[in-house]
Amino acid sequence: MIEIYDKKGFDRLMLIEATSLTNFDLRGANLKEANMVQYDLSGADLREANLQGADLRLANLTGANLTGANLIGTDLTGAVLTNAKMDKPKIIPIAIQS
Repeated sequence: MIEIYDKKGFDRLMLIEATSLTNFDLRGANLKEANMVQYDLSGADLREANLQGADLRLANLTGANLTGANLIGTDLTGAVLTNAKMDKPKIIPIAIQS
């Protein structure tokens, strides 16, 4: 089981019956304000996902599909974006640094 909480850690946003999010289908998921620091989302399908304000610092997004995702205010500081697809994100995230 994987539980995804908001950045404050009080509200559970999603409960996933899986042991890994690698190559996981999260199309259209509402992950607004999610705390996903250091998550391995390599190969994940995040098309049209709402990641507004999410904390994805140090996340592994290698090969992830972020086409059309809402990245308003998303923190991608230190995230690995090798071969990630970001054809038409809703907006540039607040931080992309390595």
